[in-house]
Amino acid sequence: MAKLYAIFDLDGTLLDTLDDLMDSMNYILNENNFPIRTRDEIRSFVGNGIRKLVERAVPKEFKYDEKFIDKLYYDLGQYYNKHSDIKTAPYAGTLEMLDKIRDNGIEVAIVSNKIDKAVKSLSSKYFEDRIKVAIGENPKIRHKPEPDMVFMAMQELGANNNNSIYIGDSEVDIQTASNVGIPCISVLWGFRDERYLKECGGRIFVDSMKNLTKKLINFTNK
Repeated sequence: MAKLYAIFDLDGTLLDTLDDLMDSMNYILNENNFPIRTRDEIRSFVGNGIRKLVERAVPKEFKYDEKFIDKLYYDLGQYYNKHSDIKTAPYAGTLEMLDKIRDNGIEVAIVSNKIDKAVKSLSSKYFEDRIKVAIGENPKIRHKPEPDMVFMAMQELGANNNNSIYIGDSEVDIQTASNVGIPCISVLWGFRDERYLKECGGRIFVDSMKNLTKKLINFTNK
């Protein structure tokens, strides 16, 4: 059986974080007398990090004001760090999936464009020792879809391109895996639909944690 390292996205893949992201973003928007955003709008805005979420959520006339965006980005980070796990929860079957693949020798990391402090906190709270490495957004390293964060996780795991696979829910994850040079499994319960993911180059899809478990275990038999 071949050794496999599974590197997961967090939001929309392991954790359903959308409502906390929406509530936090809308709090900041309301504080600045901007219109709040719908759940579907926030869903379409996430995936490229918190700063990009801010740029997409503010009215268009403010999105290029770098200093103002920096302030809102800071404010959102401060607020979200204190309100990141009010409605957030693992998707159904997540813990069972992680336990099953661990039983089959698969080691796991998280790489997310969410703020690093929140990534580590949420990983520890919900997954405990199931996740060996958790890496989030850090100004010292380029975030996804650049490959740097995934390479960092692979180095910490002792993995390489020949024994690693990436799992995510968005076009950013597909691009990230391509930039790293590893396969990508796209999950269909997250923030993007299958048609859109196919248009973005997605090739491998799963529609349940059970099917994801089978797919990952099958990779160890190749």
